[in-house]
Amino acid sequence: MALLHRAEIRPTKLELLATWLPGRDWYQGDTDAQVARVAAYRFDDPAGEVGIETLLVRAGTGPVHQVPLTYRGAPLDGAEEWLVGTVEHSVLGTRWVYDACGDPVYAAALADAVLAGSGQAEEYFEVDGAREVRPASMDIHTDAAGTVEIPRLGAVRRVVDGDPTVIVTDAIELAVLRRLGRTGSAPTGATLTGTWDGVTAPLAYASLR
Repeated sequence: MALLHRAEIRPTKLELLATWLPGRDWYQGDTDAQVARVAAYRFDDPAGEVGIETLLVRAGTGPVHQVPLTYRGAPLDGAEEWLVGTVEHSVLGTRWVYDACGDPVYAAALADAVLAGSGQAEEYFEVDGAREVRPASMDIHTDAAGTVEIPRLGAVRRVVDGDPTVIVTDAIELAVLRRLGRTGSAPTGATLTGTWDGVTAPLAYASLR
């Protein structure tokens, strides 16, 4: 479960992405258009230390991009090239925001979602000691839950940025699609798919082999 805070964040996540996305080779969109949130989903970090959120965003009339992010309370050693930027959170303080494809905590959570069907984390606020659940903005599914033994990932050996972005570990490879619904982007292997309001046919988000 993901505890949310009613907090002020500066810069906002979308403001951060507006400056970062145009520098990605896989990004397509009007650099002058405002980056808008389409939907989002989160994974749980079993240790409770790292926030894991995947944003679906669009700039103007451009395609929907999938941007997984991790939020950390301190820099991640050796991950400077994956740093999107830092934000000031009025409750949690300084947060280091990473392209999650370079974060091993995200790789483990994504593998668990694909192979075990762990799904997305339930998001909630605490209001006067009671839990207030925020409805999910989208759904995710896997075609492999319970059919494949979950391997021990081991270390992340390399990450190949692109569309898809490929995360190579000791045991598996994960492919994260960046532009959703792109022609010719059908993945191979166990696949995570999803839908959101207005999109009823599942689109592939990531795959594992």
